[in-house]
Amino acid sequence: MNTDFGRVGVLYGGHSAEREVSLMSGQGVHDALRGVGVDAHLFDTGRHSLAELADAGFDRVFIALHGRYGEDGTIQGALEMLQLPYTGSGPMASSLAMDKIMTKRVWLQHDLPTPAFVVLESPDDLPATGSLGWPMMLKPPHEGSTLGITKVEGPADLTPAYELAASFDSVVLAEQYIAGREITVALLGSGAGTRALPIVEIIAPGGNYDYEHKYISDETKYICPAELDADLTRHVQQIAEQAYRALGCEGWGRADFMLDDAGRPWLLEMNTSPGMTSHSLVPMSARAAGMSYADLCVAILSTASCKVRRTQR
Repeated sequence: MNTDFGRVGVLYGGHSAEREVSLMSGQGVHDALRGVGVDAHLFDTGRHSLAELADAGFDRVFIALHGRYGEDGTIQGALEMLQLPYTGSGPMASSLAMDKIMTKRVWLQHDLPTPAFVVLESPDDLPATGSLGWPMMLKPPHEGSTLGITKVEGPADLTPAYELAASFDSVVLAEQYIAGREITVALLGSGAGTRALPIVEIIAPGGNYDYEHKYISDETKYICPAELDADLTRHVQQIAEQAYRALGCEGWGRADFMLDDAGRPWLLEMNTSPGMTSHSLVPMSARAAGMSYADLCVAILSTASCKVRRTQR
């Protein structure tokens, strides 16, 4: 195992609503890298400045940040300015993938399947959701970890759901509800070299895969590899790879889907800095592919790079 990466910073914590998850992810990555001989050091971007990051002497960094300021292209742009190689996607792809509305627009341009949606800029736009039918999903388009998401069963639930989502974001995404099985696909690599790992099916109590059932509860069941026939498995993996490349993602990521009752996959979102906690899905998928948690961390770290080419003068 190649561990000659120099001094490695593990960026974690941060300022987003997903800070607590990031602290767990970063600690896990740090411990795994140290365990295989990498000179890894934790760096909390929510407690330390960019000036301190520039002075830390890191040769490359592993981004274990989730949500705003860590997964949305912000820290990626700063790292480009510092010319400090980092894991994951570049500023543009990170920004696109963090915005669920823009993500869906890109996917539709590439004829990729994603549920119908309406963008709500104010409560006055709520009548436009009538085209989506009942139930529907309301969510803040720039948050992760299911924060601020509500399944809206009928008209009486619409305004409270909007107010919850709007408390996280300046606009709200209303989305067609897809009944069926929840699945996710981890991805490694870039461009034509992108490969999908084994599919994970998520079975949460009552179908409610919320923050509690993602990170805390042990009631959620995971099946990996998901029990799908070979043709459907490859079809889903191919869509995941296409969705990843359409956004310009690099290094690693995770595509979330619903598989409807007719067996049709529907793309929900792309995560460019997925969770790396004990409950997280990418490590689970990697394990099914024969990769240990440490192997996965090293594989991701080995892809660290700057994505913006400097012009020669």
